[in-house]
Amino acid sequence: MDYALLLDPHGNHSRQQQLYLGLRAAILDGRLAGGTRLPASRELAGELRIARNAVVYAYEQLASEGLVHASARGTVVAPLNRPGQLQPAAHTAAQQLSQRGGAFRTPFAEPEPASAFTPGVPALGDFPLARWQKRLARAWRCADAATIGYGPAAGEPALREAIASHLRSTRGVRCDTAQLFITDGTQHGLDLCARLFADAGNTAWIENPGYHGALNAWRTAQLEVRGIAVDEHGLRPLAADWQQHPPRLIYVTPSHQYPLGSVLSLERRLQLIADARAHGTLIIEDDYDSEFRRDGPPLPAMQGLEADAPVVYLGTFSKTLFPALRIGFMIVPAALVVQVEAALAQCQPRGRQIEQRALAGFIRDGEFLTHLRRMRKLYSERRDAMLAAIHRHFGELAEVCGGSSGIHLAIRIPASIPDSLISQQARAAGLIARPLSAYRIGNEPDSASNGFILGYAQVPADEMDGQIAMLAQLVRQHASRLGDMPHIPSGDRAPNHFK
Repeated sequence: MDYALLLDPHGNHSRQQQLYLGLRAAILDGRLAGGTRLPASRELAGELRIARNAVVYAYEQLASEGLVHASARGTVVAPLNRPGQLQPAAHTAAQQLSQRGGAFRTPFAEPEPASAFTPGVPALGDFPLARWQKRLARAWRCADAATIGYGPAAGEPALREAIASHLRSTRGVRCDTAQLFITDGTQHGLDLCARLFADAGNTAWIENPGYHGALNAWRTAQLEVRGIAVDEHGLRPLAADWQQHPPRLIYVTPSHQYPLGSVLSLERRLQLIADARAHGTLIIEDDYDSEFRRDGPPLPAMQGLEADAPVVYLGTFSKTLFPALRIGFMIVPAALVVQVEAALAQCQPRGRQIEQRALAGFIRDGEFLTHLRRMRKLYSERRDAMLAAIHRHFGELAEVCGGSSGIHLAIRIPASIPDSLISQQARAAGLIARPLSAYRIGNEPDSASNGFILGYAQVPADEMDGQIAMLAQLVRQHASRLGDMPHIPSGDRAPNHFK
């Protein structure tokens, strides 16, 4: 063997490391067979023009791994007793996902860049990063040995109290601090709900169209998923749904339905709570972006409507602050606190006390509310700019759904215009216009779920018109090929802001 080939004069590793790694690879892939005698250390050092200690180091490392051994003949490659190769069928099975893993729904082919109309991403450029960095620095200055260890499974006590206090005063939530648990975000909370509160085979409801993150959580927990229709007043379960498919869990976004933006009426909220009590059902209330309401103060949470309501309340700071923070929370009914805390002690990730303490101070000292007020004003301006641009460039080709809250709105377009195809074309033009059809639960065609979800948080108001014009042009090109301007489907419409 030409041992000089094991060294790379332009490599990043030292010569002794290169020699060790090269010999190791040659032994493992069979180029140096078992029983092969390696050159003496002095001989190989001379051949390679390296220090003898480098060769000794390489041989000693290989010996410690059992790849070579010393004998009367010198340093000899150890025989490797390799197990037989997997049969093709077994090899294929070993590289497949489980049934649970295969249940993930991937409606979007590739990760989306943060660009015009990406939903669910706040105005990151307007986050007070300098103030946040000061908070983190202060938290590090106050850190001790306990802070950098494993933290409480329920989360940092100061943060739990700060969030609970904020929610009681701004969202009408009824809870003690003990009921609130810190999570890594809403998706983590959904996964916990599926694992802690339901068994495989149980029925779980989800809004239709609805959030595919919840759909993934239910499916991968092997729950039987039922899509329940949504209209302008939110989730609309029928008596037959309760009789034929009584659920263990119901996922609902009552303050700002995702993706259509409708608000669950008070009458339906109270009825849903009553029906859930009667059937032993837990309601999972996702309050993901309710802090940004335009038509008045944020609506009180469903969780606080009644004492001991059968509601698990989920929230996140990904929309109000920034996604990379990865901090959310889960509020459970008082009767479940002890059991949930015991379960989380076994499976909950622990750590990030510094970030949690920094966030606690950010909330406690009023900086969080100050930031929310600034962003409400900013998002109102951007939403208004988007509405005006849609009206100007789409005209009767689009119907706006929602828009009274959150950081996105949805538009419906005629069913004859393929939203998924236009979404692909828009992506090629640098726009993210997620198709509404991707959020259908089930395979039944639904002409009312044809359109786009448009996030406006990241698009400056003075740039909105041009971006919407590009999307409208794609839609109009398809409409013109039809010979006339098609009719938008009627039925259960969300309020049209242009009327």
